[in-house]
Amino acid sequence: MPEPHTDGHALDDLCVTTLRTLAIDAVQAANSGHPGAPMALAPTAHTLWHRFLRYDPADPLWPNRDRFVLSGGHGSALLYALLHLARVTEVTADGKVSERPAVTLEDLRGFRQLDGYGAPTKAGTPAAHGEPLGKDEAAGAKRFYGWPEDSRFLVPDAAYAHMAAGIAKRGQALRHVWDGQLEEYAERYPELAAELRLMRRGELPADWQRDIPAFPTGPEGLATRDSSGQVLNAVARKVPWLLGGSADLAPSTRTRLTFDGAGDFAADHPRGRNLHFGVREFAAAAVTSGLALSGLRAYWSTFLVFSDFARGALRLSALMKLPVVHVFTHDSIAVGEDGPTHQPIEHLASLRAMPGLDVFRPCDANEVAETWRVVARGTRPAALALTRQSLPTLDRTRYGPASGLARGGYVLADPADGEPPEVLLIATGSEVHLALEAFHKLAADGVRARVVSLPCWELFERQSAAYRNAVLPPSVTARVAVELGSPFGWERYVGRDGTVVGLSSFGESAPMDVLLTEFGITAEAVTEAARSQLAAD
Repeated sequence: MPEPHTDGHALDDLCVTTLRTLAIDAVQAANSGHPGAPMALAPTAHTLWHRFLRYDPADPLWPNRDRFVLSGGHGSALLYALLHLARVTEVTADGKVSERPAVTLEDLRGFRQLDGYGAPTKAGTPAAHGEPLGKDEAAGAKRFYGWPEDSRFLVPDAAYAHMAAGIAKRGQALRHVWDGQLEEYAERYPELAAELRLMRRGELPADWQRDIPAFPTGPEGLATRDSSGQVLNAVARKVPWLLGGSADLAPSTRTRLTFDGAGDFAADHPRGRNLHFGVREFAAAAVTSGLALSGLRAYWSTFLVFSDFARGALRLSALMKLPVVHVFTHDSIAVGEDGPTHQPIEHLASLRAMPGLDVFRPCDANEVAETWRVVARGTRPAALALTRQSLPTLDRTRYGPASGLARGGYVLADPADGEPPEVLLIATGSEVHLALEAFHKLAADGVRARVVSLPCWELFERQSAAYRNAVLPPSVTARVAVELGSPFGWERYVGRDGTVVGLSSFGESAPMDVLLTEFGITAEAVTEAARSQLAAD
């Protein structure tokens, strides 16, 4: 055991060595990881945490805390060692602060298992960066640091105490001052303080849905990007902490907040609710995730085809379970003359492949309204895929209610005689209307079809098996899916012998109607596919 220290500099050294050896031991125990970065960065990290960071380890969600960003992911063992040494408490999945440490020694012993200057021969080499030191090298590093060579996950009490005397003592004092200021603020501005409490709890005002429009039935309808813009503004008026912007495309994505007082965020106008990210899709998605981490409800937008540029940040929002809304418009080859560079093909399948991300493709204005009802109060990220072209607003007295969207998928139309269907027509977004046209053509010939709107696969899969089987009866094997995108993934719902009317190539530059006919995405194609399914069944 190292000798006890009382000198401040010696205690700093003790903590730095503790951080280094914890990282060494964690990587060594896992036989996987990168020890070099934690060993090199430990002095800087310790100085920052012990002397400067405004952070209370006992209240990790304190809103006025500093944020520590370790962008070098290969140094993660250092972050875990810091969290342990500072005795940061755990935040549970439901956002509550528990009494359990966020990172225990047992957690460090299990580094990279299911449920990180000093290395004698590897210092300054790629091996120290990208692989465990090895038993002998780890012992040599500890010897160099004046640490017991045979120790494993050794944390002297003096190291805990020294860290507590810095970050914990300072952070707790600062938090108590801030809490007092918050109490004074609540007395002077009770309504604003109430909003702040809602933000901290991840809740919305009681009347947040009150002004969401119910869209009238009509054949002309609206583009779903337009109805989304209307709903977004209705919700944002009631939720002052809902804000966002676009990657320089707000006029096209319809994500600008236009009501009085919304304004543009700027250095001299921090109250603005519209953010101008510029042509920076990755930055827009990353900043929006940061806003969500602060308790704000945040969104950003671009064209669906440009979601590729934001993929890293998109993935992190899913990994971190952040309730960010990624708004993507111009969702298919129906953008027409813009051509294949702007026409998404594989993007829906790619987004659906991302764990933890809910992908919504609503079929009309009222499904859009229901989509925002789900995502505005959601606890996970969502991607909305919206049309540029207008879509009819369905008569919900004739077809299934749009509220079925809350379950991810629902029966939109069934045989008029009440008999069970012979064939299932499954679609999302703009293609739901093609499925309905096919439904009526088949009905005229005495064929019993069912139309299923399936706007969010992920939400549908979280429903009970009984509900999913009621919507898509396993006994009905004649199935057709239609979507303006890659058919990849649709076999989940149509089976290996079902038909998918989709796209297996990139698009072309031409008017929308010409493209749909050229690529065979028509009501007639859906009808014929249904007949072929019945003939083969």
